[in-house]
Amino acid sequence: MLPRTSPDSPMLFEEVPLVPDFNLELLARKAGHWPVAGTDEAGRGPLAGPVVAAAVILDPDNIPAGLNDSKQLTAARREVLFEAIMATAEVSIAASGPRHIDERNILQASLDAMRRAVAGLAVTPSYVLADGRDVPQGLCCPGKAVIQGDARSVSIAAASIIAKVTRDRMMARAHVVFPAYGFANHAGYGTAQHRAGIEAHGPCLLHRMSFRPLRKDALPET
Repeated sequence: MLPRTSPDSPMLFEEVPLVPDFNLELLARKAGHWPVAGTDEAGRGPLAGPVVAAAVILDPDNIPAGLNDSKQLTAARREVLFEAIMATAEVSIAASGPRHIDERNILQASLDAMRRAVAGLAVTPSYVLADGRDVPQGLCCPGKAVIQGDARSVSIAAASIIAKVTRDRMMARAHVVFPAYGFANHAGYGTAQHRAGIEAHGPCLLHRMSFRPLRKDALPET
């Protein structure tokens, strides 16, 4: 048997992680759209708390180094980048609370928060890059949905950091009001500690009653 040799182009067979850049923004600018905003949300999955969205217009001459999907960064690094983004970019934040989520569903509540975040920018964008599969309805300008946008666009990555840090801070404050659930430790996600708190004390005003296991109606038959 002939010995196996290493491929001469190993990168063709390895999964290379995405790194966000400014290319999508420059393409929009080339098409006549400027400025460009990125928008993203944090908190679609938890059992409690709001979903928080942010919209960011970066200064192309002063983009903070190290922007990336917030999930790829440590909490300490997110805090540093949060301050850098706030100091150099146009930023707007909006949230949809548990009642809004229960009434409209989490997808629509998330998109509405993104729409309101864009609308709250002090500088009106000419184009919006939105993380995910959907463009929020009612934007003031055209937009594009970007799957894995926080790993492809630095504007969306910046928005993901702002949204994540803001929501984590909100849930830390919620812990002071509702200490029985441990919100400061898990930000409302369905951890064992959180589920034990619900079992012992029942849900509070911050819980999403349309999410299981809080939602008690029967599962649909398959």
